[in-house]
Amino acid sequence: MGVLFTLRVIVFYTLLGLSALIWSVVGLLAAPFLSFPARYRFINVYWCRFAVQLGKYLLGLHYRVAGAENIPSERCVILAKHQSTWETFFLSAYFQPLSQVLKKELLRVPFFGWTMALLKPIALDRSNPKQALKQLATKGAQRLEQDCWVLIFPEGTRVPVGQIGKFSRGGAALAVNANLPVLPIAHNAGMFWPKEGWGKKSGVIDVVIGPTMYAEGEGPRAIAELNQRAFEWVAQTQFELGALDAQAWQEIKAQAAK
Repeated sequence: MGVLFTLRVIVFYTLLGLSALIWSVVGLLAAPFLSFPARYRFINVYWCRFAVQLGKYLLGLHYRVAGAENIPSERCVILAKHQSTWETFFLSAYFQPLSQVLKKELLRVPFFGWTMALLKPIALDRSNPKQALKQLATKGAQRLEQDCWVLIFPEGTRVPVGQIGKFSRGGAALAVNANLPVLPIAHNAGMFWPKEGWGKKSGVIDVVIGPTMYAEGEGPRAIAELNQRAFEWVAQTQFELGALDAQAWQEIKAQAAK
């Protein structure tokens, strides 16, 4: 990064941090007087849009969306690629209201975590995987019944550009048990906002919303098949976006052909 762009990054993070603190305090004070939809818009949508726009104008992080016509009228389970912080901001504002699966430890962060707790997240204890799956099934079903989108990053963590992690079956299981589809989403945000470090790169982030996918049947086999189908679609789209290495994609295709 050049000196000027480095200064822009510093200004970006400074404004992002200050805005998060101010928004959190105001959100905590206003929350008792707002309905959940209004609270979600005020706290999450407006701030996440601010964060995305801040990145656009300060760092040149533009974006374009393909496949918006695939978004169903009913709420469902979103299975999104996780590469960066950017997609967390973007998806939280694009789909509303949205309940995101996250680590319960995040809710303990002063102000920011307390505010997140007001947005009906699905907070999981990842130190106990079996208990986490039960929590996802129970809380996820509740959020879907409350007419919320449920966002799951099935890799469980941000995975560097060029790679893709194994998809947990929790999201597919939630969709199958609720008799709802999954909506896969791929993107290349990590090419411009990497997982590690403060470095950024100006450019256009491509977000691709895939077709809704329904399970073919019921039970564990149907869950596994749906999960694999979503994984392969995301992997192929990541490859087409230049965000998955050719060797990794060839290995996935070879495995699928067996």
